[in-house]
Order: sequence, then structure tokens, then C-alpha cells
Amino acid sequence: MAKLNLCFALLILASASRSQVPNTLNPADKIYGLSRFWQEVNYNFVYLNRIDNAKWDSTYRSMIKEVEETPDDYTYYRSLQKFCAMLKDGHTHIEFPPQIDSMLMVSMFDNYRVKLKNFNGKAIVYQTSLSAKDLLPLGSEVVEVNHLPTKMYIEKYVAPYIATSTSYAMEDQCVYNLLEGFKGQTFTITIKTPQSKLKTIQLTHGQSGDQKYYPNEQNDDKTLDFKWLGHNIAYLGLNSFADPSIVSLFKEKLPELYKAKSLIIDLRKNGGGNDDFGYAILQYLTHDKSLNAIRSSTRQHLGVFKAWGSDLAPKDTARNETNKRKYLDAHNEYYYSLPYWPLMITNTGKKIVVPVVVLMGHNTASAAEDFLIATDNQKHIIKMGERSNGSTGQPYVFTLPGGGTAYICTKKDTYFDGREFVGYGVKPDIEVEQSINDFVKGQDTALIKAIDYLIKNK
Repeated sequence: MAKLNLCFALLILASASRSQVPNTLNPADKIYGLSRFWQEVNYNFVYLNRIDNAKWDSTYRSMIKEVEETPDDYTYYRSLQKFCAMLKDGHTHIEFPPQIDSMLMVSMFDNYRVKLKNFNGKAIVYQTSLSAKDLLPLGSEVVEVNHLPTKMYIEKYVAPYIATSTSYAMEDQCVYNLLEGFKGQTFTITIKTPQSKLKTIQLTHGQSGDQKYYPNEQNDDKTLDFKWLGHNIAYLGLNSFADPSIVSLFKEKLPELYKAKSLIIDLRKNGGGNDDFGYAILQYLTHDKSLNAIRSSTRQHLGVFKAWGSDLAPKDTARNETNKRKYLDAHNEYYYSLPYWPLMITNTGKKIVVPVVVLMGHNTASAAEDFLIATDNQKHIIKMGERSNGSTGQPYVFTLPGGGTAYICTKKDTYFDGREFVGYGVKPDIEVEQSINDFVKGQDTALIKAIDYLIKNK
């Protein structure tokens, strides 16, 4: 009975907190949005062969009634996100309409700001407001949320709605979104401090007067960060390939970079963008005339081949390429290999070919992963840190009823030799994982290891 009362109370609280969200869509619009997404996935999703197609279709059928009866636009889009999460792809997701997205809060509460970070499957207090540093000590673990163990709360209320390509990216995103809610929504959390003391705290989403985080991350919003680290080691933080200014900012630093005896390139905050921007920088880091870039493919359809192939069996494809194509088309597994071109190095000017460590991590994604792959055969460049995000590709983007956006990955990228990294991540040459203790001490473990490596390998 107590459990039922608790669930009912949580339901009432969640409903009240999002009472400001309207129900603008009629049942026909809701079913159309669901059906449009299901259709486009079936036709365009490049990894359709990785999922259980029968389960995908049966889930779609069961969701028709569910989305038709959703009470508001937020619940409708949450249903779509849950459906999309079945595909387990970081480049395939559903975004809320802007008017709903702007209402959601993750780290801002009435009195405090709180950011959480995943460390080995634990939700750790990563940043707080300066005023909350004693109440919520850095390094504290959130062990319960709304009277449920954190792991159970994530499994029930967070993970089912998140689309990622790797398990560790899923853990990261779940922890980051753990306390997501609307203004007025209250979370009762229990934390275990670094001294193993338990505290129960109530946090209510609102516009916090304390806007600054503690500790403040230096240069967190910079597209490019440059500094000297001693021992003639230059540090270059390439934090995004989404902004074309990254190339001009890099070129402005060339007079300094030419003085470096060794170099650290930090891609740990780089979630991707445009390959061309990363490749324009990479041209300065090699004497080679070309580099091995990614290979790409996409699904291809010929309607009549699908018709002809529906009656074929695998044995009918033996030594018959036409039948093989028909069979694969009928089973949504025919792939067209896009033309491959290596990355041609057109820059013939002065280069920075010195020992280089590229720092990478779970947030290194998409175009930043393509950058990593292009360095794969460069003996003076080593990769250090944690596995990359494991998600890249080219989404097909379209608008859903109510103003939300759907993204469906249409392009499969691999290493030039066919090795796959989507769903697995690019593996560093030297793996370095930051411990909670090092984090609490303010130590950047990977950066320290990179400096030590470069000093020892002059």
C-alpha cells in the first residue's frame, strides 16, 4: 500500500509540474507523427539490420492507441522518444518542440545549481553553486531519487527515453538527465558524501539566483583553447567542429604552435560538426600527401527488386549476384558504397609534425571521431583517454506535428579498412580513466598522463 501511495504521489507531482504544457495536437496528428517516423526509419535507417524488426513493428502497432490518448504535447513526444530509443543510435533521435524544450530544466533549482556526472555507473555531484558546496559536496554520490535506488530510478524513468549508440554513452546521458523536469517539480534525493555520510535533500526546479557553478570550468564555452604547459608542450583544445571559426582561430595560433616541441590536442568536449573543419586543421599535422579517411555506405532500394526478392531463399543467391541483390533488397540489407576518397593533403606550407597526444573521451563524437580515424596511421600521433562516443553519420531531418524534430541516421561510417566503430567507439592507444578521487582533488588525470608521456618520449 505504501508503494502504491508513493507512486500515486509521484504521478500527481509530475502532472502538476507540467500542467503548463498544452495539448495542441489532435489524435490524427499524433498518429501521423508516429507513423511518419516509423515509415522513415523503415525506409532510411542505415542500421535497420541491427534491430528486431518484428518487435519494432509490433511496438509501433501497440503505440498507436498510446499516442492517440496522450494528455499533452510533452507526453506525446516522450512516447515518440521511447519508441526511437529502441533503435539504439546516437544520430537517430526525437527533439522536443522548442516551446517544450525551453521549459525543461536539468541543473537549475530554486536555491542551487547542481550538475551530475557518470563515474563508473554512479551519479556523482560534478558541479554545484558556490552556496551549495557544503550541502552538496563535490564527489558525493546520488544513491536515491524520489525514494528509489538511483539505478532503479534510471531504469524506470530515464533510460527508456534516451537514444545512444554505446552503453557508456547511455550511462553518461542518463546521469546527466537524472533530475530533468519542469519548473516547480521537486526531487527528493539522498546523497552519500565522500566521507560516506548520508543526506536527504529536496531540490525544486526554478530560476536559481546563484548562476555560477563551483568549480567554474575554465574556457568551457570557447571553441578553441590554447596555452603552454611547460617543457615546450603546447595545449590545443578543439572543442567543436560545428563552428567554421575553428579553422581561422587555429590559424591565428600557428606562429605559437610552430614553436612547440610537442603538442596535446584535446577533443574531449568535441561533439562533432563538419568533417572539413577538422580535416583543415589536420593538414598541418602530417608530412604525408594523403590520410585514410572514413568509408561510408547507405541503404539503397529498388522497388521491383524487393518484389522479386521476396520469394527468394538464401540458396537462390549462390553464384548469382542479381538474385543476391534482389534478396538483400527484400530484407532491407542492400547497401550502396559511397565513393571513397582519401583525405588529400593540399597544404604544402610549414607543418607541425612533432609528438602529438590527442585526448579523447565519451563526448568525442561524430566529426571528432572522423578526425581520430584520419590520424590512425600517423606514428607521431597517439590517442589517449577513454573510448569515443561511438556515434556518427548523416541524419535525415524532418519536422513532426507540433514543431518537434526527428533525426534518422542514413549513413554508415567505418574505418577505411571496414572496421566498425559506431556502436563501439574509437579505442584509445593508451586508456586513461579519471577516478572520483582525482576529480575531487581537481586533477585532470588524462592531461597529466599526456604531459608525462610527452616528457618521457621527447
